[in-house]
Amino acid sequence: MSSFKVFLALLRRDVTVARKELPFFLVRTVMQPVLFIIVFGALLPRMGFVGAGYTATLLPGILAISLTMAAIQAVSLPMMQDFGWTKEIEDRLLAPVPTRVVAAEKIVAAVIQALIAAIVVLPIARLIMGPIPGFSLTHGGEIILIALLGATAFSSLGMWLGTAISPQQIGLMFSVIVAPMIFFGCAYYPWRGLDAVPVVKYLVLLNPLVYVAEGLRGVMTPTVPHMSLGVVTVALILLAAAGWMLGMRSFYRRAIG
Repeated sequence: MSSFKVFLALLRRDVTVARKELPFFLVRTVMQPVLFIIVFGALLPRMGFVGAGYTATLLPGILAISLTMAAIQAVSLPMMQDFGWTKEIEDRLLAPVPTRVVAAEKIVAAVIQALIAAIVVLPIARLIMGPIPGFSLTHGGEIILIALLGATAFSSLGMWLGTAISPQQIGLMFSVIVAPMIFFGCAYYPWRGLDAVPVVKYLVLLNPLVYVAEGLRGVMTPTVPHMSLGVVTVALILLAAAGWMLGMRSFYRRAIG
């Protein structure tokens, strides 16, 4: 059997498992973004604490968070579990394919789940927020490109985290890495809005979430100030490539070790 057929068989198995656990997957990945949408996208505008136009800034950021969290969780948590107490990964490593094929399949499966999470959150957000100034889906190709690159970058990052961090430190991963990444990822405010704080404006460029949020902002609500789409695309390609290499290397080291 060729490596590609084994890859498809492994992917089909993960998709089947994900489909059976779909309700839990949706609760895990959609609940937090929906709560943010209710508070920041519906309640605060109606209470007058933020302008009605804030939803145009918020929507792409919420989608970026949904995609990011789903991608990281879809691969990091199973990796910690498989390499930790269940040792389930040993069965996968016995497949007649190179180790990198097993790792690549895990990343691709996480990319699919991340895209599904974003697709589910979009209509919910639109329904809760109501009319969103300047919102458009006419740039479908650019939206798919940004989402795909972002999902690949964060799935690869999730592979690296899941194989480099022990299960006992999972809480540390969310409090030290994921939480700061969300709050300083320009999800709730545009990057251009940080002109008033130049130091923070350039420090957040180290955060990969910035490029996903700004990219989606540029193609879905282009009237909101945003980063150049050319810069966003190049940054996401580099981040996806770097994350892929880090994730694959960490998986190989953990599997062989």
